[in-house]
Amino acid sequence: MKNKRTFKENIKMLVRGYRIVFKIYRKAIIWRTLNDIAGTLSPYFALYMSALVVDELAYSRDAKRLILLAMISVGGLFLLNLFKRLLQGRSNVYDSDTWRKDMYYYMETQNKMQYDHLENPDVVILRQKIFAAKNATGAGLSVLLWNINAVCRAIVNIILSVSLTVSMFKLVEDHGYEGFFAFINSPYSILVVLTLIFLNVIVSITTGNVLSKKVRKAYEDLAESNSLFSFLMKFGSDITIFNMRRQILSEYNKKLRRPSFIFKDRAYSLKYGSIRMIWDFIMTAVLFIFVAAKAYIGVFGIGSFILYRGTIAKFIDGISTLAERYGYLIENNDAMERVFEFLDLPDDMYHGTLSVEKREDIDYEIEFRDVSFRYPRSENWALRHVNMKFKIGDRMAVVGMNGSGKTTFIKLLCRLYDPTEGKILLNGIDITRYKYDEYMKIFSVVFQDYKLFAFSIAENVAAEMNYDREKVLSCLERVGLGKRIGELERGIETPLYRDYENDGIDVSGGEAQKIAIARALYKDAPFIILDEPTAALDPLAEAEIYSQFNEIVENKTAIYISHRLSSCRFCNNIAVFNHGKIVQQGSHDELIADKNGKYHELWIAQAQYYTEGE
Repeated sequence: MKNKRTFKENIKMLVRGYRIVFKIYRKAIIWRTLNDIAGTLSPYFALYMSALVVDELAYSRDAKRLILLAMISVGGLFLLNLFKRLLQGRSNVYDSDTWRKDMYYYMETQNKMQYDHLENPDVVILRQKIFAAKNATGAGLSVLLWNINAVCRAIVNIILSVSLTVSMFKLVEDHGYEGFFAFINSPYSILVVLTLIFLNVIVSITTGNVLSKKVRKAYEDLAESNSLFSFLMKFGSDITIFNMRRQILSEYNKKLRRPSFIFKDRAYSLKYGSIRMIWDFIMTAVLFIFVAAKAYIGVFGIGSFILYRGTIAKFIDGISTLAERYGYLIENNDAMERVFEFLDLPDDMYHGTLSVEKREDIDYEIEFRDVSFRYPRSENWALRHVNMKFKIGDRMAVVGMNGSGKTTFIKLLCRLYDPTEGKILLNGIDITRYKYDEYMKIFSVVFQDYKLFAFSIAENVAAEMNYDREKVLSCLERVGLGKRIGELERGIETPLYRDYENDGIDVSGGEAQKIAIARALYKDAPFIILDEPTAALDPLAEAEIYSQFNEIVENKTAIYISHRLSSCRFCNNIAVFNHGKIVQQGSHDELIADKNGKYHELWIAQAQYYTEGE
């Protein structure tokens, strides 16, 4: 993170940030701006009409004109306030949705990232920092949005106050003024006033920068404490069983005391807020004396004096607010730098242009040709010289100890990563030449860390809101959940879990596995892969699910990944991985017969868990 940025760099970052903000919150910003303009016009209209009324009372005293001015004042204010109320209501509607839109933008960005970034610890930490700052102080895109109102009002204040007070600086003929009044009627007084205004801007920016930096740091410390507390409170059962409440509270209290957040926040606000208040008081006093002296020597009348007195206060407020908000926005660029870093993560994966042939016979052949792979930021090979070929209808098992390269093999097959060396071919063509989205459609995977969501059962199976009801029911029936679904009052529309609805249901581990497999079936892809989704179950339960799944995949290619050999005996081809290499390949009978092979070694080691042994 840079400590200092040039003015040009800061402005460039602000421009880019606001382009993003306008893209996300366009309607909210439009209605906010209209509402702010309407709200800012009202006091100026009241000041201007008051000046006209006072001048009329002081000079012409025309009763009809006074009545007309009074009617215009009352009617105009009524219409402006009514218009503002209408705009405020519309603005509130769109404002209520800004937090969701913000989160949706980040989620959409993350969903489009190449898979490597999702597993990169540096990217994970970067994302956590962005959201910690956002949740604590709104730092990042939220600060840009929140400051639009204040900046808009400040700009309108400055434009209107300057347009109404520009005549205040005109000079009159010299009537022999001496001393102070001669100075007031000279260009030097205008220069002094403008210099004080400039100094006030500098003070506002400086104090605003310092205050926002100090308070942001204190809030970030508090965010760290809250994150720790939230993390610890996830384990409520452990805290209760082992009576760890006192320890948890003590740790949280130490974290909270470290930044002395509350007291620092008040101290900073008092110190730097006082500096701002003193300067605003000096500016107000100087301009009041200036306006009063101008009125005394006859530059303008009593009504104008009242008008200028009000518009000067608005001008000072506008200048101070604009300078202060500029300071906040520049300070917020530290958070925006992280946001831009997250948004600018590169997409290095090659995206081909060939369409994947849509075959009625789903006759596809996949070949690994001398494939080696190591993960980014790692010097160790996860896979080395893998050669394998399988066709439609194959039942292949990929077995081996944890860390042997099984899951990496599947990630390469599904093109979550590209090989470091070698090629993967689909029907003889390098898979990198195919359109990425089309290639992904031929695979349906149940990963070992699969996730079910707090949606309806049907939405979990279909992975979309608009689903084919009969197809969902068919997939659930095929995995053995037909009876269970039939017992539910809301059927497939029953929500999982109780995160959002009280009538949600919790499912057992086995039922969750079956819903995940039903999701794989619903996609109806030619390749179906089970990557140890049953690892949390006992060997017998895993074998049961795999054997059932083998019966329902029909003519599709099925690939099973497991470190438990008994679950995959029914496969006609078994590849044994060890330290990233395929050390054996063949049927169960062929592999078990080789007593010096890795498969036999693993089988004997696991035999105590099987109901049948060899």
